[in-house]
Amino acid sequence: MTPITMLHLAGRRSQLNADSPLARELQRIGTLKIVEQGRDLSDEQALSLYREADVVLTMWGARAIPPALAEQPGRVRYVLNLTGTCREFVPIEIIRSTIPVTNWGDAPARVVAEGAAALMLAVLKDLRPRTERITAGGWGHSRNCGLHSGSLRGLKIGLYGCGAIGRRFVKMLTPFEPEWRAYDPFAPELPEGCQRAESLESLCDQSEALVIWAGLTEETRHSVTAPLLARLPDGGIVINAARGDIIDQPALFAELQTGRLRAGLDVLAGNDSLPPDHPARGWPNLILTCHDITAAQWPVRPAQLSEADEISLDNLQRFLAGQPLRFTMDEKRYLLST
Repeated sequence: MTPITMLHLAGRRSQLNADSPLARELQRIGTLKIVEQGRDLSDEQALSLYREADVVLTMWGARAIPPALAEQPGRVRYVLNLTGTCREFVPIEIIRSTIPVTNWGDAPARVVAEGAAALMLAVLKDLRPRTERITAGGWGHSRNCGLHSGSLRGLKIGLYGCGAIGRRFVKMLTPFEPEWRAYDPFAPELPEGCQRAESLESLCDQSEALVIWAGLTEETRHSVTAPLLARLPDGGIVINAARGDIIDQPALFAELQTGRLRAGLDVLAGNDSLPPDHPARGWPNLILTCHDITAAQWPVRPAQLSEADEISLDNLQRFLAGQPLRFTMDEKRYLLST
């Protein structure tokens, strides 16, 4: 088999380096070239390097591929995106060309669903006000503290979006026996036991907890509006580990400020942050996790490949063997990926 050359034009946020477990596995397959400060190259410099590689490796922080590569790819036969969304560094011209592009597929589903499940239970059990009360010297049963602690059993959970992560979330929590409903016009099938809602209005009408799993598009941006939030019951829960801009954040914050609703938010609108003095930081009915609830740095296993690494290596072997690739990006999937 002719050895292949793989190229990664790295940026400051790129996590692919010569000492990483994935890089060591890639080096067993072919020649791996990582160009530091690759984002500083001009388009012509980048194109010259790309055209000498068989496989282009992209990820968060990578140097964006110039659109001109689609028409004159040189040796490039495959773009292997090592992370999720690729719109930042793979132009749509590449997607529309004959060069296949893949990403990590459903690799993050497990850890993101875990994070959302943790937020759901923490909010449902009112863990923040419970622990703050004890830290401040208080004590007492929840019935004497004005808390809304509840159970997953019989809880009416509404899913806005039911892709790979939403389905994994359902699988994780189904043993606790909630009632499931989902609104997702793009999902041809829903998990067993999950009823389909025909609109966001009907989903909110029938939900005690609303969990956001939709991708961020112009259609979904700010689609969870004040009137929809008003349909949730008093003490209702909003969980969002997808994208902050799907919710009308001022409308949600207005509900939270009154104490009518509760929320666990891993993501926020805009740049995913709040000013240091924002009053939302002090609301006992809100848990914020800074877009970091999926972090998995412990236990430390330096030599272990991640699930995303394993998918990438599997796809590279499939490419070399001329077999069908998994998680190929077509234009529809590319535009929906966030």
